[in-house]
Order: sequence, then structure tokens, then C-alpha cells
Amino acid sequence: MSMMPATDYQGSYIGRSILSPRRDQATDSMDGGGSPHHRAAAALEVELNNFQRQVADRFVDLSGCTHSQLLSLPWIRKLLDIFLCCKEDFRVLLFNNKALLSKPPMDRMISDFYERSIKSLDVCNAIRDGIDQIRQWQRLLEIVLCALDKEANLGEGQFHRAKKALIDLAIAMLDEKDSGSLSVANRNRSFGRSHASTASRRHRALGNFRSLSWSVSRSWSAARQIQAIGNNLHPPRGNDIIATHGLATAVYTMNSVMLFVMWVLVAAIPCQDRGLQVHFSVPRQFTWAGPLLLLHERIVEESRKKDRKNACGLLREIHSMEMCNRLMSNLVDSVQFPLLEDKECEVRERVDELSKVYNVVKEGLDPLERQVREVFHRIVNSRTEGLDYIGKSNAD
Repeated sequence: MSMMPATDYQGSYIGRSILSPRRDQATDSMDGGGSPHHRAAAALEVELNNFQRQVADRFVDLSGCTHSQLLSLPWIRKLLDIFLCCKEDFRVLLFNNKALLSKPPMDRMISDFYERSIKSLDVCNAIRDGIDQIRQWQRLLEIVLCALDKEANLGEGQFHRAKKALIDLAIAMLDEKDSGSLSVANRNRSFGRSHASTASRRHRALGNFRSLSWSVSRSWSAARQIQAIGNNLHPPRGNDIIATHGLATAVYTMNSVMLFVMWVLVAAIPCQDRGLQVHFSVPRQFTWAGPLLLLHERIVEESRKKDRKNACGLLREIHSMEMCNRLMSNLVDSVQFPLLEDKECEVRERVDELSKVYNVVKEGLDPLERQVREVFHRIVNSRTEGLDYIGKSNAD
């Protein structure tokens, strides 16, 4: 996918190319002239342009992140904040124009939007499971930190306990990579092979690190769900834009934003049958197209890096956990007793690095989970509210 320079999307907006035939008339109406109908049309056009501009500004800001910020916990939280803000703006836009929702073709478009929203609920559930998975890994890091505490004398018992936790963490993350990339049938068959080793039997004894109340079925696929959200998502045709007084553009924008956000969550957080294959094709006259496509390209490039291929999640903190675990495991394996002073200093340094990663994950997971829960409830509530608007309009 080609990357759009910043100058291509800054300073332009969808109203200039789609709503321009009404622009002069709208301007006159807003100045106080024209009929009530024309004034209402002018007000709607202003709302639509403001909505498009707000979405664009938010994604321009998000796309300005550095490489180290991209796909980090704070960045993901900012993405969800943007989604919730866009969702609220869209809700207000529909509320202000609810009389149009039950009229064709708007009734079909809004119904399609709510169907895509329902599919997003499963993604939210799977992401919350993935967050719980990361929390399990965090607890294993905590065992290592407790075993090799800087206040404790480092002996063979402490290193044995730390080594056990490091092995369990490596196996848990490896198992999640398998569950994220293999088909369900292959994944089930692989259990027999992977549990043949002593370390894997220990992993099974710990409960396979999976929740017994998995929110989605074992046959569920994150990749297929993202594809389902994006199926038949096309820019509105000119006659549909005219028939909906421009609301069709807002629906398409919100559909695209929802698809992108769910795709990023699946890319970043461990979940069943992850996949990044989604087709983004957005007309460049949409102001938010440039920054969204730029972010999409950056994330795809990140996934293709040698040390990120087949990762259980592109979340930057997961990568840090893997790297720290690998370095710490190699160091623990090389330790001999009695422990030499220089080796003990090296261990202390690695423990400090591990502690920093642990603290970042610990502080970031709970707020992220609350945001995902908020996204879930906001989708449910807005769908209920929208369908209520349509039902009342039909009754009238």
C-alpha cells in the first residue's frame, strides 16, 4: 500500500469533493437567508465537515508517533481514546439527524453499520482474554523478580526458582504463538507433541495459562472476524450521498475507523488465529485516509521484521518481555557457584531491566482492559440507541 505524504491530507476535506455542489447555497443559508429546509441542510453540512475534520486531526496526531511509541501500551490506549471520541461524535451526529435514519438508503447503511459493530464485540472479548494472557506472563516475571530480589542473597535455590519461571514464561509465549498462527485443527493436534517434554508437562500442570471461561469459542478466528468486519466496505456512491444528505460519508468513515481499530487490537494483543491480512482501500479525498493508511503501512512493516515475524502480538511490551526473558535465561544458564562478583552485578543489571518492563506492563494492563470494556459497552449502547431512533421514526 502506498504511503501518502502528510501534505496530501492536511488542509483538505471530504466536503470539498462530495458536498461542494451545495456549498454556496449552504453558506447563504447559514448567513440567515434561505428556507428552514436550506438552513437545516447547511447545518448538517457543517456537522459532517466538522466530523471528518475531527477524525482526520486525531489520526494525524496518532500517526506522528515515534517508532518506539508505535504499538506500545500508551499508544494503544490513545488509539482507543480516539475511537471513543469518534464514536461519541458519530452518535451525536445521528441523534441530531435521527429523522433521516429510517429513510432509504440510510436505513440499510445504518443497519449494516450496526451489524459490523456486533462483530466488533467478539474482537473486544478476545482482546480482553489476550490481556489476561499477558497478565499471566506478568505474574511469571514477578516470580523471577522475587527470586532474584536485590535485597536477597543470591543462592542456588533462588536461581532454580527464577529459571523455572523463565522456562514457564518461554513455553507460555511459544504456545501462544502457535495458537495465534496455526489453524484450530493443527493447534489441537500439536498439544500432544508439545506436552511430551518435562517443561511442557509443567506448563500443562499450571493450567495451560488459558482461562477456563474463554470469552470466544475455540473455533473462533480473529483473522476471519476482521475480514468479516471489512467485507463489502465501499465508499458511498454519489447518489447515496445525495439521498442521505451526506450522512453516508459519516457512516463510511465510522465503519473504516472501527475496522482499523479492531485490526490494530488483533495485531497487537494475543488472540486466537491472529492475522494481519486486511484490505484497506480508502479514497484519498477523505481527510483521515492519509494518516490511517500511513499507520497501517507502518504496522505491517513492523510485523515483517525478522524478530517480529510470528510474534504472539506486536505490542511493544510483549517484545520487551520476550527479549528480557531470553537474555535473563541465557544469563541464568551461565551462572556457576560460588557466584562471582562480576556475574552478580550482571544479574542485578538484568533484574533492573526486567523490573522496568514488569512495571510498565503492570501499570498499563488494567487501564487498557477498562478501555476495551468501555469500547464494548459503548458499541452496545450506541446500537441500542440507534435502533430505538429508527423504531420511533417508523412508528411515527
